[in-house]
Amino acid sequence: MTNPVTKDRRHFEDLAVGEVIDLGHETITKDMIFAFAREFDPLPFHLDEEAARNSLLGGLASSGWQTGGLGLRMLVDRFLSTVASCGGLGFRNLKWKNPVMAGDTIGGTVTIAELRRSNSHPQWGIVTLDFDVRNQKDKPVLTMRLANLVECRDAGAPA
Repeated sequence: MTNPVTKDRRHFEDLAVGEVIDLGHETITKDMIFAFAREFDPLPFHLDEEAARNSLLGGLASSGWQTGGLGLRMLVDRFLSTVASCGGLGFRNLKWKNPVMAGDTIGGTVTIAELRRSNSHPQWGIVTLDFDVRNQKDKPVLTMRLANLVECRDAGAPA
């Protein structure tokens, strides 16, 4: 039976290893850093410019979790909203390579690294995605591997 919510989206069978998704770009403002930090990561180098200048980071920096959240939002906007995604399964090898400073613009790519059909649930496929998020100077700021569940168009097809 076709899912009416996802019938017009790309399904597992439509994806290919090596496909590259452009994440677009997002500029990180002081206000964005302050708002996120107040609610989720209230450390001095995210909330106080003077403390940030005197920290290891040398200036006001985004929380790594904010960078990760923005990367995921960019992935949803550019890719997951166009596929029959059933949700994330987790991530591994998350690395914050360089801090994202106030005024930085981040962007990058996500590459489909692996595709495999679920043996126990043939209606779903598992898509493994490699993130490469960089700043405007082309310095890496975040890498990770994410697994996502995607509907198969034909659950009866051989895995």
